[in-house]
Amino acid sequence: MQYKDEVEAVHALQTAYKQIRAEVAKVVVGQDDVVKSVLIAIFSNGHCLLVGVPGLAKTLLVQTVASVLDLGFNRIQFTPDLMPSDIIGSEILGEDRQFKFVKGPVFSNIILADEINRTPPKTQAALLEAMQEKAVTAAGLTHALPKPFFVLATQNPIEQEGTYPLPEAQLDRFMFNIQLGYPSLEEELHIVRNTTSQRQVSLSKVMGMEQIQYFQSLIREVPVTDHVLQYAVKLASKTRPQTELATEAVNKYISWGAGPRASQFLVLGAKTHAVLSGKYAPDIEDVQAVAEAILRHRIVRNYRAEAEGLSVEKIIRGLF
Repeated sequence: MQYKDEVEAVHALQTAYKQIRAEVAKVVVGQDDVVKSVLIAIFSNGHCLLVGVPGLAKTLLVQTVASVLDLGFNRIQFTPDLMPSDIIGSEILGEDRQFKFVKGPVFSNIILADEINRTPPKTQAALLEAMQEKAVTAAGLTHALPKPFFVLATQNPIEQEGTYPLPEAQLDRFMFNIQLGYPSLEEELHIVRNTTSQRQVSLSKVMGMEQIQYFQSLIREVPVTDHVLQYAVKLASKTRPQTELATEAVNKYISWGAGPRASQFLVLGAKTHAVLSGKYAPDIEDVQAVAEAILRHRIVRNYRAEAEGLSVEKIIRGLF
C-alpha cells in the first residue's frame, strides 16, 4: 500500500478506524470506549486486559475485532490444570526418531486468554516472553510469533475463589487495563432483541496484517512536542511514592507506582488516540484520555487507601 505522504496515510487510518467501529457495532452493542481502547492498543502494538463480570461480551468483542481485521485468532481457556506446553507448544518425537516442535495456540495474531487468572503462576508465566519479545523459547530454541501479535486477556473481578492473581511483572506487560461496565437499559433491550431472534450479521474485512503493521509504524513516526513528552513522563513519575515529583496523596495512599513502561505506553497511546481523533500530533488531553487504563494496574494502593475506600482512578485523576 502506497500513500503520497503521511497526511494521506493518517486520513486512510482515520477512515479505516471509522469503518472498523461500524462493523464491530453490528455485533457488539454499546461498549464504545472499550472498543476504542482495544483498537488504540492494537495500533500501538500493545496488549489488553479486559476486566468485567460475565456476560458483557468480552469474548464476543475480541472475536469480532479479529474477524474485522482479518487476523488469525485463537482462544485459550485458562483453567487450573493448564500447562505451559498447552500454550506455547512442545517437543515431540517424530516417526523419523527426531524431535520436532509442535506449535501451541499462542502462534496466532490475536490470542484470547480467557479467565487468565484461573491458571497457576507457572502457566501464566508462559506468556511473559510471548508478550514482550513476540517469541517463545522451547528446548533451547527461540521461535518467532506471527506479526502482528496481540494478547487480549479477560478477567472476572467478582468470583475470586480458585483464582491466582497476576504477578506485577505480567500486569506491567499489558498496555491497558480496561474496565467493562453494565450496558444501559436501552442497550440491553437492543442486545436481547438481537440475540433472541434469527438475526444474521455479515461482517466485512476492513484491514489485513500488512496494513496493520504499516499503521503501527506510522504511529511511531507521529511527532510529539517536548512539553507533551515531559507531561507523560512526569505523570508516570508522580505515581511513585517518596520520589521527587510524588504528590502528598501519592505518598499517603500509594505503596508502589508505575514503572518506565507506563511512560512509553502513555506516549504511544496518546499518539494513537490523537491520530484516530483526527489530529496529526498528540496534546496533553490525549495523554489524559489514555492515562487511567494505562496506570490503574500499575499502581498499588496501601492499606490506608483501601480502608478509606479511595479508588485508584480517583488518585490518577488527582494527578492531572
